[in-house]
Amino acid sequence: MKAITLLGSTGSIGTQTLDIVAQYPEQFRIVGLTAGRNVTLLSQQIRQFKPEIVAICDEDKLEELQRAIADLDPQPILLAGESGVVEVAKYGDAEAVVTGIVGCAGLLPTIAAIKAGKDIALANKETLIAGGPVVNPLIEKYGVKVLPADSEHSAIFQCLQGIPAGGLRRIILTASGGSFRDLPIDKLAQVTVADALKHPNWSMGQKITIDSATLMNKGLEVIEAHYLFGMDYDDIDIVIHPQSIIHSLIELQDTSVLAQLGWPDMRLPLLYALSWPERIQTDWPQLDLVKSGDLTFREPDHEKYPCMQLAYAAGRAGGSMPAVLNAANEQAVALFLEEKITFLDIPKLIEKVCDKHQADNCETPALDDILAADKWARQEVLAGSVELGDRILSVR
Repeated sequence: MKAITLLGSTGSIGTQTLDIVAQYPEQFRIVGLTAGRNVTLLSQQIRQFKPEIVAICDEDKLEELQRAIADLDPQPILLAGESGVVEVAKYGDAEAVVTGIVGCAGLLPTIAAIKAGKDIALANKETLIAGGPVVNPLIEKYGVKVLPADSEHSAIFQCLQGIPAGGLRRIILTASGGSFRDLPIDKLAQVTVADALKHPNWSMGQKITIDSATLMNKGLEVIEAHYLFGMDYDDIDIVIHPQSIIHSLIELQDTSVLAQLGWPDMRLPLLYALSWPERIQTDWPQLDLVKSGDLTFREPDHEKYPCMQLAYAAGRAGGSMPAVLNAANEQAVALFLEEKITFLDIPKLIEKVCDKHQADNCETPALDDILAADKWARQEVLAGSVELGDRILSVR
């Protein structure tokens, strides 16, 4: 039985991970849980999975959580705040830590887990996108495994099983195209938050659904693939695949191409990250190629999706620039979700902040440099959005 700690248990990744644990109780047990502020769901999860330690990030919710599980015996260790999440990440005999926390908030607890010698089931892109220059050396130093738990990088990882060193020539990331893949570019100025959150294929959290609509998620995945698989940016391509049946592909040195296929279901890459190198038989719907119908592909439209090119540029710049890109995107998406900026403002704000950072890009950043770049980028986006708002008001 594999002992697991789950960071971000009440989010999309967290709840699907717990579905797997509940379905295979003889395979997995929960050691620790962390959540943001959803006391109701977290308390239900504590009752069902009986973790030894729990942290809630919102410190103001700690007393409410204590009351919600006051009748439990034994009681788990209860912690709060970012420091509490870090303590859970490195606690006890958990063999693997699933990083389901959204955004750069997942970086510090992931580093703590690595230093504690725990394998990482990586569902948090930002760990490597922002922290790759720091995290990759730690992975090597502490001898832990990082197993991708998102669909695209899991597909690449699965295709690489048994491939000899030096056999990989190119990575091809597939993208659904998001909520607006069939919407003409001249209509994007009028789209709403509700429109952007209607993903045609996947059920995901709000932030990543918006990233899918801008295709920034694919740009971020390019940077993550660079750090995960050691590929040059010139050898990582993106192709639009509306059906989301092929989750990504690899090309080998002899031009053979291998792909991983399946219905769009996040449980599959999560299960593989938890069970690797084993394969667990499931009762999930099997892929029927006849029912799936035609599989189509097209080039991404860089005019319609400028965020992809921003991500490639940030990745090639290296240093602290990917951390700035990531933080600027997180803050811009948050503003869009709050309806303070428009959909088309997202890439504008990100580009402005990245351009401003060029002169200060730290080529070999330490953790403090990455955290400082993250904080600076968020402040710059907020300042830029205020200026943007003033211009909109003056036009009106």
